[in-house]
Amino acid sequence: MKLNELEHTADNMNHIKLETISLKGHKELTERWIHDIIAKEPTIVGLGDVELKDRERIHPGAGRLDLLLQDVEDNSRYEVEVQLGETDPSHIIRTIEYWDIERKRYPQYDHTAVIIAEDITSRFLNVISLFNGSIPLIAIQMRALKVGNDVSLQFTKVVDVMELGLVDEDEPVNTPVTRADWEKKVNAKSVALADRVLQLCKPFAGRIELSYNKHYIGFWVDGKPLNFTTVVPKAQSIILELKLPRTDENDAWIASQELETLAYDKTFSRYRIRVTAADLDKHQGFLVDALKRAFDRLSN
Repeated sequence: MKLNELEHTADNMNHIKLETISLKGHKELTERWIHDIIAKEPTIVGLGDVELKDRERIHPGAGRLDLLLQDVEDNSRYEVEVQLGETDPSHIIRTIEYWDIERKRYPQYDHTAVIIAEDITSRFLNVISLFNGSIPLIAIQMRALKVGNDVSLQFTKVVDVMELGLVDEDEPVNTPVTRADWEKKVNAKSVALADRVLQLCKPFAGRIELSYNKHYIGFWVDGKPLNFTTVVPKAQSIILELKLPRTDENDAWIASQELETLAYDKTFSRYRIRVTAADLDKHQGFLVDALKRAFDRLSN
């Protein structure tokens, strides 16, 4: 459209002042109605390309989580609580409690607590800001606007998760520990699976050894840290984290194996695969190939 045509169109437009509707206490526009709207179209809340994972999820002794949303591309989950009217202390505590329960129950996902309310007051903005940084928390203000005989919901992110600088995986913040610490934390058999991964890497990685850190077991090559893969021991298995870019080809290649794959970690660009002792025997060829591909990417 040309500039003069745009100006002509604007001249024929009227500004319409939209009426804000108070949802608290409304007979028809109830909290359940809002849940239905978000459940049908989760992307409207402004959390990205998310889908509904669950709603009114029961947490024994804690109540029901309004909505659980999940990013369709990575391992991010959002524990969402909706409140009509002003935010209040009990609602904030409940939201954080649900977030804490979910992250402990499903540690393979990145969890974020989300509060959606009509009125997020300055007092509670300050309270929420105190949590932010230690607790990933997002506050979204919701408005209901009357458009003719219909209603439109508008969501505005007021407080976002504090963006922390990415720390190199080999920084001291990943507290060094000992093998005994890991064996005590999980068990010796699972930690021994890291030894088997190490043996698979020796033909192409040269002088390679394990590096024990608080949250994972990494690798040193020729006396220097090189985490082309990391290992996270679990009770009966390990999570093998391969630093490979996410591509359709890699997705199809990994999916073709009879292995349990977890959500792709976008933060550190790595595939996450659950591997048992039996898997190390059955899929040795694939695992060696995958490890070498990750090694070649970082070592070149």
